[in-house]
Amino acid sequence: MKDFSYLRADSVEAARNASALPGAMLLAGGTTLVDLAKCGVAEPSTVIDISHIEGLNAIDVTADRAVIGALARMSHVADNPQVKSLFPAVSEALWQAASAQLRNMATIGGNLMQRTRCPYFRDPANFPACNKRSPGSGCSAIGGVTRGHAVLGTSEACIATYPGDLAIALVAFDARSISASASSRSRIFSSPPVPPPSRSTTSAPAR
Repeated sequence: MKDFSYLRADSVEAARNASALPGAMLLAGGTTLVDLAKCGVAEPSTVIDISHIEGLNAIDVTADRAVIGALARMSHVADNPQVKSLFPAVSEALWQAASAQLRNMATIGGNLMQRTRCPYFRDPANFPACNKRSPGSGCSAIGGVTRGHAVLGTSEACIATYPGDLAIALVAFDARSISASASSRSRIFSSPPVPPPSRSTTSAPAR
């Protein structure tokens, strides 16, 4: 791991502004960023800690919708009685993910934005060609050991799979994810066409 600067953001606006710094990356639960830094995929110049921003860990569930903050812990959402009752697929998807230790640290926003766990992507020392790391460099996985890789949605550029379960459940509920970038707020995924008030909504600051 290379040296980096550490900055703690106390608001969404502060995090949004700091994320515009060259080489800046956001830190929430740290379960993905630390792994990527250890294997040399992520080399941030500045790590922006957003874990102390108030209000982003809220879980608000009513009979017809759920609003889940980006900093809500996976285990907290999975064990929320209303989520378990009204949105069981979301709870189950979270409980089936990772270990108990990781679920207690990992956040909803981080889970949705985690990068692929393709072993070729995560081993730059032995497999320098990876279009997800360096666009245009090629895909080392093609022609390699691919039993755990994607069957559908592949291309000559990449055959990696998306690593999470939660996003699949959210798409089934016509979820909308709201991202706050350096210049605007925008919806970054949903199941088109977007229906009137969706049943599940997550809000997350962009990485």
